[in-house]
Parts: sequence; C-alpha cells; structure tokens
Amino acid sequence: MLLEVRDLEVTYGRTRAVQGVSFGVAQGEIVTVLGANGAGKTSLLRALHGARKPQGGQILFDGEDMTTLTPAARVARGMALVPEGRQIFVSMTVEENLLMGGYMRRDDAVHGDLAAIYDRFPNLAERRHMKATVLSGGEQQMLALGRALVSRPRLIMLDEPSLGLSPLFVEKLFDLIRELNRDGISILLVEQNTHMALEVAARGVVLELGREMLSGPAAELAANPHLAEAYLGAA
Repeated sequence: MLLEVRDLEVTYGRTRAVQGVSFGVAQGEIVTVLGANGAGKTSLLRALHGARKPQGGQILFDGEDMTTLTPAARVARGMALVPEGRQIFVSMTVEENLLMGGYMRRDDAVHGDLAAIYDRFPNLAERRHMKATVLSGGEQQMLALGRALVSRPRLIMLDEPSLGLSPLFVEKLFDLIRELNRDGISILLVEQNTHMALEVAARGVVLELGREMLSGPAAELAANPHLAEAYLGAA
C-alpha cells in the first residue's frame, strides 16, 4: 500500500471525531471516503495531512511512519492536500499561488512544471498575472489542484472538491481526477457527491460518527441500498 492508515484516533476535547479507522490506498488507486456531515471525513484528512495530531494509530506512506511528521515533511515525501474551500491566496496572482505549491522543492524544474500545468488548465494560463480573486469557483478549484501538482505528489487528498461548483464544472473536475489517476497519481477523495465519487473510485470507505461502517469495492457500495438509505441519503 502507498498509504496505510491503522486504527487512527482523532479527538477534539471529549469528542472522538475519528475512532479506530483503518484503510489503505494502493499505488495508482482512487479511494473515496464517504459519509454525512459530521462523520469525521475532514478530521481524517487533517490528521493525514499533519494539521491535526492523532491521539492514536499510525499513518504509513510508502512504508514510512508519517504519524508525527509535519505537513511540510509530508508534502516533501509526496503527499498533497487540496483542502475544502480551496484556500487559495486571493491577494496573490494565479502564478504566485501555483509557485506556493513548490515551496518544498529544491530543484530548478518548477517553472517547467508550471508550463505543463498551464497546458492542462488553459484558463489559468490566460489569467496567470491576475489576482486569484478574479477567478470563478471552478477556476479556483483548478488553481488549488494546480498548486498541489507543483509539489509533484504521489498522492493527492481532495476534500469536498465539488462543493459549490456548477454541474458543468463538477463533470470537468471528475474528468480531471480520472486524468490525474491515469498519469499515475493516487487519489484519496472525500466527497459528498456519492454517485460521482463511486463512479470514479475503485474502492470506498463509509464513515458514520467517526467510525468505519462499510468498506469495499465502489461498485458493490453503489449497489448497496442500505448504504444509500442509512448513511448517504437516497438520491
């Protein structure tokens, strides 16, 4: 497994946000984490990224124990997070935002990688010298993804990437997730659009109140009527 999560525990005061969750993401795999609001999905990603110290369990990346490492150290090893709400720097230009993704790199190829990102996201190329605040919601999500790509990740963790996007941009986003995966990047996708998430993923994990309630192949989860009714809301 590229990413292995073992019995992870995350608490906020007396609240156990993540309770003994275990799963993995193989090299080249897309895994989705599903669940209602308050299920512990974002708390899980914060622990994986290093923004929240877990109270128990282990996080392994390519066999290395990452549990106590800083977010910067995890980025340097190939883990990138695209956070909920995108969290771009609106006072900076598009290109300055992208360059922030390479702050841990020590090579001279960052600007070459920018050219590849502009090829992938032509709208960003057209606006590279503009402030990020002029971008639409969908373009800001592309910018957040591009910023993550500058770090040359082996694993991208996406937290609710379709939130607030138009249906057209949601389709483009999931096409992009497939494209990145074909390029060899593993994906951990936290998403409330369960149907789209299960279409793109190979496997899924369902959380409820911080606990893993179901897991398995995405096709089996998509066909599970109990899942739709009890955990995700029939749609």
